[in-house]
Amino acid sequence: MTSQEDLFHPVVALPEPVRQARYDRLVGLDEMKVRLRKEAVLLADPRRLQTWAQTHHGGDIAALDLFTDRAPLFVFAGDVGSGKSALAESFGCDLADQLDLPVFLYRLKLATRGSGLVGEMTALIGDAFSHLHAEGRRASGPRGVNSVLILVVDEADALVQSREAQQMHHEDRAGVDAFLAGIDSLAGAQIPVIVVLCTNRVGALDPAVMRRAAATFTFTRPDDRQRRVVLAQALSGLALRPETLDKLVTLTGPHTGRPGYTFSDLTQRLIPAAVLHAFPDHPVRDEDLLALAEQIQPSPVFSEERP
Repeated sequence: MTSQEDLFHPVVALPEPVRQARYDRLVGLDEMKVRLRKEAVLLADPRRLQTWAQTHHGGDIAALDLFTDRAPLFVFAGDVGSGKSALAESFGCDLADQLDLPVFLYRLKLATRGSGLVGEMTALIGDAFSHLHAEGRRASGPRGVNSVLILVVDEADALVQSREAQQMHHEDRAGVDAFLAGIDSLAGAQIPVIVVLCTNRVGALDPAVMRRAAATFTFTRPDDRQRRVVLAQALSGLALRPETLDKLVTLTGPHTGRPGYTFSDLTQRLIPAAVLHAFPDHPVRDEDLLALAEQIQPSPVFSEERP
């Protein structure tokens, strides 16, 4: 069997400061965070649903049967810079707090997709799921769940592209089959493992993968309210005029022929550019911030069409 080091990036124990700070910075996604928390708690520890039913309905209810064989699979879909990868790698901090248990973050290496040799991708994906099963069983002690595993697969469309694609190689189709078999093996296994697929091209994912997902989370560019929250938090302490924030919200929104800023455009481009422009000679000034907001072009909308 392929070693864990060959299949995954170094495992990260959550919560930890870097990813906790990343989770906290993802403002404007409160509704998504709440839904994700509920979904993740139920997949990680299904007995909590039975406890809820007993407490509020006096025992088992028919609806519980619908949760029995759900695949522990989430799809995070959205444009570049929309926060999906950041949330995928950090929501385990919140989950750890909710469950009062350690959460271990696994990230699949690109090497797991193989080099194209017949049978290689299938074997590597099978080994990855074998590792998850082994660790998941260890995380399920006789007294209940003692830890949770989250596997994040970034650029998932490269791994589980639709088998209906004309140009798809036989080995790639076999890889999708292996991934589906791995997900099916986790469904109903009652082990605390959650798999998260992140993609810019949700339309390219195999329909069978989408059907198995317990939940799909769609990430969009921030609206006026979300941009205001992000900007107000990031600019706190700079003593800017209130009307400057109003103008920034407008300037960073969509205009004719130009999309609005993404979350990362705001936090990784605009605000750092304003700080660097001011450093080391003067404070961040309202007029400079507004000028930068007009000059910086937002990330182009990612198209699912390939050239």
